[in-house]
Amino acid sequence: MTLSHRPNIIYIVADDLGYADLGCYDGRDESWGPVSPVLDGLATQGVKFTQGYSNSPVCSPTRFALMTARYQYRLRGAAEEPINSKSRGSQTLGLPPEQPTLPSLLRDAGYRTALIGKWHLGFAPHFGPLKSGYEEAYGPLAGGVDYFTHCDSAGRHDLWLNDAPRHEEGYLTDLLSRRAVDYVERMATQDAPFFISLHYTAPHWPWETREDAGRAPQVKDNLFDLAGGNIHVYRRMIHHMDEGIGWIVEALRRTGQLDNTLIVFTSDNGGERFSDNWPLVGGKMDLTEGGIRVPWIAHWPAVIRPGGTSRQLCMTMDWSATMLAAAGVAAHPGYPLDGVSLLPVLRDAGHAFDRPLHWRMNHRDQRALRDGDWKYLRVDGHDYLFNIPQDERERANLGHQQPDRLAAMRADWEAWNASMPPIPEDATVSLGYSAKDMPQR
Repeated sequence: MTLSHRPNIIYIVADDLGYADLGCYDGRDESWGPVSPVLDGLATQGVKFTQGYSNSPVCSPTRFALMTARYQYRLRGAAEEPINSKSRGSQTLGLPPEQPTLPSLLRDAGYRTALIGKWHLGFAPHFGPLKSGYEEAYGPLAGGVDYFTHCDSAGRHDLWLNDAPRHEEGYLTDLLSRRAVDYVERMATQDAPFFISLHYTAPHWPWETREDAGRAPQVKDNLFDLAGGNIHVYRRMIHHMDEGIGWIVEALRRTGQLDNTLIVFTSDNGGERFSDNWPLVGGKMDLTEGGIRVPWIAHWPAVIRPGGTSRQLCMTMDWSATMLAAAGVAAHPGYPLDGVSLLPVLRDAGHAFDRPLHWRMNHRDQRALRDGDWKYLRVDGHDYLFNIPQDERERANLGHQQPDRLAAMRADWEAWNASMPPIPEDATVSLGYSAKDMPQR
């Protein structure tokens, strides 16, 4: 494949988006209309996956997998659930600069690379997007910032352009979208293909729409915004993101780049308190389906036939492997990929292959294995067996009816786990709220 025929790639990641928040995943409209018409259109004109997962039910571990196309458990920083502000200054809690990444491999193969949006993979001076393959970076480094002040919960300014603080007025979702439009337009004037990681903070707390600048002083000391928000504010935040994606699609079309641009959309984990995960149970931090099953939409007119739906099992790192394969770029021989390319499925939505998926969480001693129709799950020391196509809500535990299958899947998970580094004893779990703040799901 010649460089001129390699696709541009835009990897769009929403933050804490629920499985059924988008119209194309049977999400409900608001009184003012559809919540996600642009993404719904991309799904109609491309392919959507109904059995796709995130590598973790919490933010930064998934981002380690996205960047490396490997199980995140191989890196110490990913054992934090998630990385938090206490890791500032740490030399270990971040993405090691020597680790080959999706952007570094693409950059070394001739791609132009940019991160626009959230990093959440460790703090300067030891870690950062420019150290891990991006030529340009614009966005916050921490896990959550205010949409208007661009400050974290400690009041630290956290909007950056490359290695320098960036003071710029505006609603963060729109700033990221406009920056991506600017990058697309700049790339249209040069010959190399480009790769954009467009990592929105939306629809993550605090619960602020474009019209809510006045709320910033109210939430500045606790961005978890435990007394704020509702489903209508939340859906409007999704809509703002969707509008921005529309600006980017239009820029690609206007500059003649849309046909050979692979756009992939997903979420870093399952939904949070206002998300719609129907029919799934659970959400962020859970290995039940609602914490890890997420939307996956791919649009690439030169390759993907419109109107496809796939039930292929996949997770975040598979999409990173897919992008490398689409670009004709091999993995670093010292860091073989755990991700598996989905290119055959993009070419034919009816194509399917066996793809066992494994997870573990320090939080509540959770573990999970999805293999075909079946899922093995452990939460708080209790083991479960579910047939997911028959019981997506994971309410009918078949472990007592099929003890041999449960035992075999448990043994499979334990063999996989033995191939990974153990969870470090000093790994931390950070919860933003508990049952004292709101009833459990």
